[in-house]
Order: sequence, then C-alpha cells, then structure tokens
Amino acid sequence: MSEQNENVAVVCLSGRIDSGNAAEREAEIREELKGKEALPLVLDAEKLEYISSAGLRILLRLKKAWRELRMINVSSEVYEILEMTGFTEMLEVEKAYKRISVEGCEVIGEGANGKVYRIDEDTVVKTYKNADALEEIRHEREVARLALILGVPTAISYDVVRVGDHYGSVFELLSARSFAAILKDEPEKMDWCVREYVEMLKKIHETEVPAGKLPSIKEAALSWVSRRTDLLPGGKGEKLLSLVREIPEQDTMIHGDYHLKNIVQTGDEVLLIDMDTLSVGHPIFELAQMYCTYVGFSEVDRENVLRFMGFDFETSKAFWEKSLGAYLGTEEEEKIREAENKVRCIAYARLIDWSLRHKNPGDEMDQAARKHWLSELTELLDQVDTLSLAAAG
Repeated sequence: MSEQNENVAVVCLSGRIDSGNAAEREAEIREELKGKEALPLVLDAEKLEYISSAGLRILLRLKKAWRELRMINVSSEVYEILEMTGFTEMLEVEKAYKRISVEGCEVIGEGANGKVYRIDEDTVVKTYKNADALEEIRHEREVARLALILGVPTAISYDVVRVGDHYGSVFELLSARSFAAILKDEPEKMDWCVREYVEMLKKIHETEVPAGKLPSIKEAALSWVSRRTDLLPGGKGEKLLSLVREIPEQDTMIHGDYHLKNIVQTGDEVLLIDMDTLSVGHPIFELAQMYCTYVGFSEVDRENVLRFMGFDFETSKAFWEKSLGAYLGTEEEEKIREAENKVRCIAYARLIDWSLRHKNPGDEMDQAARKHWLSELTELLDQVDTLSLAAAG
C-alpha cells in the first residue's frame, strides 16, 4: 500500500519478500508508484518480516529509479540482513525503535534540548524536545564519545528508543542522583557540591579539543549579541559587540549547559550528562550560561529556579557565588564582583535574546524580566571596558 503527501511517496512493505513472490511484489510496487517518479521514496518496513536476495534486488532497481530513497521502521532482523549485505551503506535505513513510557519517572537531568528520566535502578533515558531528533542523537553520541576519549567522564548512550512521539537516548547510570537533587535534599552538602562541581568544570575547561571537532561558542555569542545591539542606547550595543569580539578564541572544551541537573553522582563516580551543547571557547561564555541559570533567569521571578532546580533563589545564588570564587581561586569579594560583572554582560545579552526568541512578547512577567536585564546591561557597560578575566584570577 502506498501513501503520498506533497513532498514524499510512501510504500508500506509487509510479510516476506523472497524468490517465490518477488516478481509479483515488485509489479505491485511499480504500479503504486506510477506518476510519482519525481518524489522522494520512503519504504516503510514496519510490517516486513523477511527479505531475501530476490527482494534485495528489488531495492537495487528502486534505488536506480529513485535517487532519494530511504527505508524506515526496519526491524532488527531485517536490518541485520541489510547491514550484512552492504545495503545500509547504499540506502538511508532507519531502524524501528522500541517504545517506552516515562510516565511517573523521576526527572534527574534537564537541558536546553531535553529531559533525562530514570527508568529503573540501572537505566535512564534522555527524551528530546525535537520530535525529529535522530540527527541530534547522532551528534550527541559522537560528541559524548569524543569527550570520553579526551578524558571527561560522561555517560554513553547504548540504545535509541521512542518515547511517545519523540525519540529518546538510553544510558546506563547505576543509582545516579543529580547534584540538584543532592543539594535540595541535603543542603548541608553545599560545600561538597561546590568542590566537585568546580573540579569537573576545570577539567572540562582544561581539555583541549582537536581542531574542527566542536563548534565555537564565540560565534554563537556574537550571533545573539548582534541580534540585540539596537536595544541598547548610546552606542552601547556596538561596545558590547566589540568587547565580545575581543575575547580570545580557545580550543578548550565548553559544556554549554553546565548546571546541577547535568552533573550526577553514580556510586563513587561523578559524571557529566547532556552533552549536545559541547563547543570550544573561552570560559567566560560557560560562566555566563551558569549565571543565567542560577541567578539571571530568576532575578525578576524568583520562583523560576525553584521550579527548575527544586531549591530556592537564595540557595541558588549562594551556590553560584561560592562556585565562581572557587573557580577563580579567590575569596576576595572585590575580585569576585569584578569577574561577575564581566560575566553578567554576556549573560544578560543571552537572556534578552533567548527571551525575545522563545517567550511570549506580550507576557507582563517576561516584559519585566527583559526590561530588568536591559537596564542592568546598560549600567554595566558604563563600568566594563574589557571582558578579560585575567585581572580577577
């Protein structure tokens, strides 16, 4: 049976295709596809149980007629046949994925692109917000593998599943607890969390990445600053853009979404998760993201961090300040504030751009937050003439 929309023709394969019925099945397929030769062809193999060499020859002939051809919902058994015969290298082949439910499961991690749920004592799954996330999953698995090879401890996905209408990536994380849960349930462990958190952060930032393996965070920062320069008065937008341009390029790793929900303890080991935002660049961009998470996003609505992290704004702000001081290697308030002001310049620009792209422009609370961030950024740009952190070290 075939289906068609404006952009693609779909043929559903079923049962067995072997020497006994191959000629008949090919004739049926060709008949269904008459007049659709200009469309990309998708072969839906959800109900296909077996395909022999005679069936594989049909695929070869279809590939010659339809250069844009792919197979979807391919069972493990059929995929093995295609892989052994080299067809997975000739065609785009998408496996059928096991379906699981996360209803009632604990959220142990959360990032910009998805949530991490605990399925059982040994297993977690990251669900992706993008419903068509296979390319994102492939990317995250590749960069997580790169990080592990370079010495950054992280979990590696070993399976891909379907979670409702979305894709998920399955990891083995034995009895893992996020640092957010630890700090929420055991606030007396604040100093321990800071120490482990900063130790991991320094390890990331000391990790040199081979050229071309990860994108530049500075390029992304220039984009979000450039989009909002016109919001700042008196040439301050151009000043901020110039300050960001002056930040030196670095080939060391940036996590890009480094917060307490994305670092977990499993047994005696501390692991980093949610690796899809990995990049390279100067640490100030990472610190800016951290400020956004722990302080900036909740400066107007202080319930934001409670809803996201599970602990209150005062705890979140204290964690940020302790972590910044530990990262800089100083307890001197003046040095910490000097560095924080530089970090805030980038953080507020990011928050303003993020809010304008993702929030309701007419929402009063969102408008109040943007007004606050813009006011703070405008004032900071009268005080800051460099975003170098050298003076604060």
